[in-house]
Amino acid sequence: MEYFLGRNRKARMTFGFDDVSLVPGNVTVDPKDVDVSTSIGPVRLEVPILGAAMDGVVDPRMAVELGKFGALGVLNLEGLFTRYEDPYGVIEEIISRPKDEVAALLQRVYQEPIKEKLIDRRIEEIKSHNVPAAVSVTPLRAETLGRRAIQAGVDVLVIQATVTTLRYVSSSLQALDLEKFCREAPVPVVVGNCATYEVALELMRAGVSGVLVGIGPGAACTTRAVLGIGVPQVTATVDVAAAREDYLKSTGRYVAVITDGGMRVGGDIAKAIASGADAVMLGSPLASAQEAPGRGHHWGMATPDPALPRGTLVRVGIKGSLREILFGPSTVTDGTMNLVGALRVAMGSLGARNIREMQKVEIVVAPSIWTEGKHLQREQGVGMGR
Repeated sequence: MEYFLGRNRKARMTFGFDDVSLVPGNVTVDPKDVDVSTSIGPVRLEVPILGAAMDGVVDPRMAVELGKFGALGVLNLEGLFTRYEDPYGVIEEIISRPKDEVAALLQRVYQEPIKEKLIDRRIEEIKSHNVPAAVSVTPLRAETLGRRAIQAGVDVLVIQATVTTLRYVSSSLQALDLEKFCREAPVPVVVGNCATYEVALELMRAGVSGVLVGIGPGAACTTRAVLGIGVPQVTATVDVAAAREDYLKSTGRYVAVITDGGMRVGGDIAKAIASGADAVMLGSPLASAQEAPGRGHHWGMATPDPALPRGTLVRVGIKGSLREILFGPSTVTDGTMNLVGALRVAMGSLGARNIREMQKVEIVVAPSIWTEGKHLQREQGVGMGR
């Protein structure tokens, strides 16, 4: 559907998680028989969840715990854990500071230089527990920090910025040759973020193993306000997944689509996969686990930008252990715990036996899905009214 913005300007309708619903099919499947595993290149995940590369979400210990549960935690190599020998005192200072002082504090503590020896140490801290190690770097530091991480034995390298394209134009900076980098890298390279078919297809043709989808949807991100950019996650995921299917058809190579951000409850994860995702990257839901380094807080990794912060510190609270967040049992009724269990039940209800089948279920535009019949929940602030 197109809208006219004015003379000679049109706009299309786009959709987020709250705008759509999933339609049960003709067959239902026992949730215990549903396969939720996925892969990023040769790296297999038993559950299709990545922990976001945010300092309040993933530290080496959280990465290990996620790995033990079959998920994948991504450690930010440009965060506090490669700048400080002991970053937990810095984290305590961040979460205890009055909110009007946090931005300046974040800008200051992230000025500490990155120490390459800490890159080696953090990767070893993860790999010593026999789980895959995944780390993230920005495109401008991929050639230095990324290659250092590969030498240190990382299993998955994520190259991530607010917006990443294959073609980068600058009069002062040397752009990353992504095609050459992927060709030379002995590990899967995941790149993001993007939100369109065309950009995703170019990244896939460059040789990436995974594409991150999402510009500004995260709970701690302010990009959509500060820059005015972004595409709602359902539409963005559908478009990027279409690029994956076309690329698969022409080359026979499968590239993982990872929806990054904007998901709070199990139903959001189900909708992301139904939109075409192979996995999801979560921030705030995992930040609410007891094991998360932010102790119930997290902040966007563009928050410390010295010139234009594009994030904020948010308090998510501590809901329970990581096991409870992922697998239950849930002690709440709003869908924020037992996320994998919710995905299994959703897939079973839709007749999807695996992720690929889930990507093909029917989606409807449903503006009333959160309000129909829920007036008492809204009035009382419980369940779907919270």
